[in-house]
Order: sequence, then C-alpha cells, then structure tokens
Amino acid sequence: MSLTIAELRRQAIVRSLFTPTALLPTIERLGFVQADPMCAPARAQDLILRHRVQDYRVGDLERQYPDLNLVEDMLHLYGFMPARTLGLFHPRTGKWQVEQEHPGLAEQVLEFVRENGPADFRAVDAHFGSPRTRGNWGSDARATTKVLEMLHYRGLLRVARRQGNVRWYAVAPAVVPDGDPRERLRQVVLLLARLHAPVTMQNLKQVVRWLRWGAPGLPGRETAIEDLVRSGDLVREKVDGVTYIWPVDEQAEGDVSRVVRLLAPFDPVVWDRDRFEHLWGWPYRLEAYTPADKRRFGRYALPLLWTDRVIGWANLTCRRGQVEAKLGFVDGRPDDPAFERELEAELARMAAFLQGRP
Repeated sequence: MSLTIAELRRQAIVRSLFTPTALLPTIERLGFVQADPMCAPARAQDLILRHRVQDYRVGDLERQYPDLNLVEDMLHLYGFMPARTLGLFHPRTGKWQVEQEHPGLAEQVLEFVRENGPADFRAVDAHFGSPRTRGNWGSDARATTKVLEMLHYRGLLRVARRQGNVRWYAVAPAVVPDGDPRERLRQVVLLLARLHAPVTMQNLKQVVRWLRWGAPGLPGRETAIEDLVRSGDLVREKVDGVTYIWPVDEQAEGDVSRVVRLLAPFDPVVWDRDRFEHLWGWPYRLEAYTPADKRRFGRYALPLLWTDRVIGWANLTCRRGQVEAKLGFVDGRPDDPAFERELEAELARMAAFLQGRP
C-alpha cells in the first residue's frame, strides 16, 4: 500500500482515537498508557484516557485500578498495562546500588510488606528509619524508597493502589515468563508498533533500545524490527523521505471526525515527535523543564487537534469549575464558525472531565 502524508495523518488519528469504550477494554486495546506525575491540568494518563474511555473523569483510573486486572510497570517507559503483559518482561535481574550500600534491607522491606499488607514509602520509612542512598542524577534519596522501586521492578512487589502520586505496594504473585524469549520480544515489539503506528523507523528503534530497562532478558533487540519486517509481521514504507512502520494486520477504516481535541503531550497521536513534525509541519515540544523565558508554547501546552490537523496548542487553567484556555496557533486562528463551536464543546468536555479531580 502506497501512503501519502494525508493518509498517514488519517491513519495516525483514526487508529488511535477509536470509539470510546470502558476503561479496561481501552487499556487492553492500547496495550500501554504512559504515566507521568505532572498535573497541568491533569496527569498524563488521565488526559490520554479521556478521549478513549466513555464518560471518563479525572481519577477514574486511580479509583478503578484495584478492581481491574491492570498493573503499573515498566515497558519502554513507566505506565499502566494489562496484568498478563508482565510475563513478557520478566525475569529482571541486575544489582542496584542501594543493595550494596544497605545489604539485607531489601529482604527486610519485603518481609515488612508481607506481614503488614499494602504499604507506601512513608510507612516503610517510619519502620526502618531514614537510611539514605544516592538517587537519580546524584541526588540524595531514601534508601527504603529505592528498595521499594527495586522490588517492584523485579516483580516481587506490585502497586496495589495509589493516592495521587503515592504508590501503595503489596507482595506480588509470582511472574512466570510467557514463553520463549525471542517470541516474547516479537510480541513486545509488535505491541509498541501497534501503540504508535504508523511510527517512524527512527522512533521505533529508540523505544526498542529502551527495552533494555523494561525487558532486559530478551535477546535480539538490535535486529528485532528488521526480523519482523522480513517475516511479514511489520510493513515498512518510505513516505516523503521518512520511513514508517506499522503492523501488517493494522488498517484503520473510517474518516477523521470534525472535532477539536486537546491532547496530552504524551498522547500516542503526538508522542512520536519526528512523525509530528513530518505530518503537521512544526516542531511541538513539552517545555515543562525549559526555563520560562525560553518557552515558545508554555509549561504544559496541549496540542490542539482540529479534524486531521494539529493547528496549535493550549495552556489550561481551571478556576471555580471553569476552564480557561490560553491558545496559540501555528498559522493563525481558523476563520471558521465550526471550529469555534467545536472548541467551545471541547472546553466544556474538559470542564466535566476535571470535575472528577479530588
């Protein structure tokens, strides 16, 4: 199949922004929902799910999570996924620095959680005191927090629930590797390709490299994409000089809806920044960590999708139940009454969505 940029845009939107359904089927269809603690005006996972889950409100995932067969864990990034997926990634081994600095602490923390039930870092820290270790980028960190993260990473603990950004850990059921390592790698790469399809070859290579963290025991990552192209599981095609990949059985039917959508910076529609610039002609960036005087878009600008075009961005604030949007446009605001009506409707949907915020 020979694709044009217009068809790529349609495929990128229609295959990802499917008809909303219930929470669990949505996450099962996506395969993975990226999590992020930043809340502006809501966390990434909530902003992603609001377009795909019927009548979704802020915090629905957090509230329903304990009753659903889901897990928080690492794939190429940290996020939420069906529990059955874990068998593709484990076992995970390797020494952590906190083990060398505090020998025996991991076993003690695991036993504490086993005896006391779900616990957050505060309960564990209160029991064991406040031993310290080196955190990310050389910062000072609680050793108990790093141990909880390590035990979770290895599949010995799971996130039982969360309150905001605070995770409560429980002892996890044993994770059984799901089949041959090369077949597991095949399934993981297809999951990633499906999540982001049509995905640029450059970005798919990057996320497969990141599997050294999420699925370190799977061999063949260096040749996995080419192997799947040769086997016919993945299609590769160059469009306007850019190489794209998508699963052979993934063809999205239907037209793009004439609606306005405010997307999360990590939404699958806009996650591949190379694809974003190729399809929509401008370089969107998340500027949360950019100095304020150097920002073009704003601290947490949401890409603004109108029909099949990302035409600008919005920074949102919520005051007394009303959503206020500071908009920016790449080529000027559309002179179209339909756009204004749909923008008003999207802001109303956003206000209803935010009413679920604790």
